[in-house]
Amino acid sequence: MFKLAPLPYPYAALAPTLSAETLEFHHDKHHRGYVEKLNELVKEKGLDSASLEDLVQHSSGEVFNNAAQAWNHEFYWHTLSAPSNAAPGGALASAIDAKFASFNRFKERFNTLAAAQFGSGWMWLVLTAEGELDTLSTSDADTPLRGKQRPLIACDIWEHAYYLDYRNNRAKYLNNFWDIVDWTQIGRRYEDAVSAILPSAKRRGQG
Repeated sequence: MFKLAPLPYPYAALAPTLSAETLEFHHDKHHRGYVEKLNELVKEKGLDSASLEDLVQHSSGEVFNNAAQAWNHEFYWHTLSAPSNAAPGGALASAIDAKFASFNRFKERFNTLAAAQFGSGWMWLVLTAEGELDTLSTSDADTPLRGKQRPLIACDIWEHAYYLDYRNNRAKYLNNFWDIVDWTQIGRRYEDAVSAILPSAKRRGQG
């Protein structure tokens, strides 16, 4: 049975960008609901032995929706940290500049695509199978984990992620989102993804 992991920080840690009330409702109600529903479904369908990643990658319907939302939310919580107004550094910063021309242009592109997403969904920074950074918006529970892209940043753009603090002003939420991105964690994800993807990408190029 899957368990809801506690947040990696206190409820008030992301304030004022996201309030303690938002995190309590988002984590303890919405995220918990996906995990509990998933447990009901896997028991009913005899999928108890499958990992969460297997269910995301190979299931459909209700099982996929709840598994993907459980996985996406856990990834999202570990994208965030206490407000710091920091920026990426090292290899990730160089890769962002190379792909998007500058960090500010990257944020503008990310925010524009996220604001334009119709309805609920997620916004991602990913590393492609070719070893390049890219931005990706997905609807509802969809996730890059189902494809060959490796997620680096997840931004939840379902209304429950921001409505208590920003009402229907998604653009303001997106602008403030950058104050709570954990760039140390994102940098580690980037280095791990590059190590996993680039060797095979280079071999394909040489072939």
